[in-house]
Amino acid sequence: MTVTKSHIVASVIENVRIRKRKRERQRVLFSEFDYEVLSKKRATELVDGLFEIFKKTLASGEHVLIPGFGKFQIQFKWARKGRNPRTGEPMILDSRRRVAFRCSPKLKDKINAPRGKIPESE
Repeated sequence: MTVTKSHIVASVIENVRIRKRKRERQRVLFSEFDYEVLSKKRATELVDGLFEIFKKTLASGEHVLIPGFGKFQIQFKWARKGRNPRTGEPMILDSRRRVAFRCSPKLKDKINAPRGKIPESE
């Protein structure tokens, strides 16, 4: 299954809790009631904001490091000779920058663990 932005938003709604601004005089017996659930609109804004930060950082040429997940880094590719696959005509491909992802060792261990034996997260 491919994870989409809507899956990420749903996960943020499910897992992120924000403490209520107003403290009630009466103490809450269950601490779960002292938190608010994010609205779908607010969760979408948070996810969009995070992606915008990633885009701006990568566009400026800096790396994005997410501990326990991996690192997005910019790699420069020089101009090179190529050919048009349809016509076979030789051409010069322009230099460009590309984004590369390097997986963290923790994520690599989780991915390569045998089925049913996922290492516990720290």
